[in-house]
Amino acid sequence: MNPHPCGGGFLKDPILSGGLLGPLSVRVTTKGGIRYSPFSILHKPLSFVYVGNFIYICSNIISCCQKKPKTQTMKVLFLDNDGVICLSNNWGGRTKKWAKYRSANPESSSNIKEAPVEYRFDDFDKKAVKVLNEIVEETGCEIVVSSDWKLHATLEELGDYYESQGIIKRPIALTPNIQNCTAHSDLFIWSPRWDLEQTRTVEIRQYLHDHPEVTYWVSVDDLNMGKNGEPWKDAWAIDNFVLTPKSSEGIKQCGIKEKVIKFLKDEEHTTNIQD
Repeated sequence: MNPHPCGGGFLKDPILSGGLLGPLSVRVTTKGGIRYSPFSILHKPLSFVYVGNFIYICSNIISCCQKKPKTQTMKVLFLDNDGVICLSNNWGGRTKKWAKYRSANPESSSNIKEAPVEYRFDDFDKKAVKVLNEIVEETGCEIVVSSDWKLHATLEELGDYYESQGIIKRPIALTPNIQNCTAHSDLFIWSPRWDLEQTRTVEIRQYLHDHPEVTYWVSVDDLNMGKNGEPWKDAWAIDNFVLTPKSSEGIKQCGIKEKVIKFLKDEEHTTNIQD
């Protein structure tokens, strides 16, 4: 694999030789891009150059090579909810809240997405919220929601819900949805097994690309999106990451808070969207 400034490389022709990453079908689009099948779920055309028995692949070369100038500083915590602040002992609570709401409002819509936001989601763990608030207070970071809860509520609604659950800062943004991400340039194969993790890292990278003012950041999630030294995973994983492996503990697990704060305060962990 030959490196490229954009983070791409040369992928051995999968049609002629089976490829470095196993047999894949490659289809050239009318726009000159390629799409992988059956593993690719993104289905975005990529720029490529065919040289002999190699296909060079790099998506959106201009945007990934040219970083926008930083105009101000900002610290951002990309926050997942389930398994981080909404823990396993809270899961399913929304069912009871929804039933109670429907009983009290029989004429209301049967679609839970149309109910007030407080009835759509499970509660947050109070101790986990306390730890999150301590991180926010100590670092001054902003919250950007990376959780898939963003698919079920607006930013304003999630802000209201965060406040109602005791979080001292409303989130300032949601990460963009995968279909709106265009800045990602790394070469990797989309895998059904790692679909959620890969999607979330692409969405975080897009937010960082669109907001060059972010200088310190960390993602906290129960999905394992961190690098592990293996090329297949490091191609899409992120460095600034803290895993919450215990669904019953989340962010309140011993040592998690300290790791998060270190990323938001340590000079070694400033923004690098090419990581």
